[in-house]
Amino acid sequence: MNVKGNSTANYKVTIIVPVYNEEESIYTLEEKLLLFLQHSDLPACILFVNDGSKDNSLNKIHEICDRNRHFFYLSMESNKGLSAALKAGIDSSYSQYVGYMDADLQTDPEDFNLLFKDICDFEMVTGIRVNRKDSFFKKLQSKIANGYRRMMTNDGVSDTGCPLKVMHTESAKKIPLFNGMHRFLPALILLQNGRVKQVPVRHYPRMAGTSKYHLWNRLSGPFIDCFAYRWMKKRYINYSIDKHNLE
Repeated sequence: MNVKGNSTANYKVTIIVPVYNEEESIYTLEEKLLLFLQHSDLPACILFVNDGSKDNSLNKIHEICDRNRHFFYLSMESNKGLSAALKAGIDSSYSQYVGYMDADLQTDPEDFNLLFKDICDFEMVTGIRVNRKDSFFKKLQSKIANGYRRMMTNDGVSDTGCPLKVMHTESAKKIPLFNGMHRFLPALILLQNGRVKQVPVRHYPRMAGTSKYHLWNRLSGPFIDCFAYRWMKKRYINYSIDKHNLE
């Protein structure tokens, strides 16, 4: 994709919002995002990534983008999962920074301003959900999965599942794509010798729709993916260009 013809290059930050079957909440999400854009500390745009939704999400995304000039979208040919949708959004963004949030509105886009305060000094700033509004069972699942991931990755991040993050786009584009990649974003930034900061953010109950995760994929996925990360960590290569004459 040509950066000169990419609308995201006109903004400081692109907020990527993967969407899969969220037709019930998409208009409320629009309202929240519009309010955020009015108060954003950085010039920002919204990039919806429709992950092969089977409901009316894509049609509603078209409507939203038609009536809001700072809203854009991508649509995947079929459902490929959160990691693929997020990576597609990153690879299609040419702003200095990229942000990420889920479409379920369990986090508030207004809290991006809390993350923006430190993004100049860190390659990633990630939220930590305080006073989580999930059920006891869901919080227990997350606690087990987070504990196991921290043990395997040693990334020091207490809540990698928080869907509110901001990254330098240059660093985000270097992140390799694999199933479960979204669970390891801080660890993958650290592999680049990047710096990660954690900031407390608000958390809310799910307003509509249903969670795409259950006990099996919440625990089995991280367990399997941690081994993939450990394999990658031993073989990961960092490089930088000293000189060139490509201008």
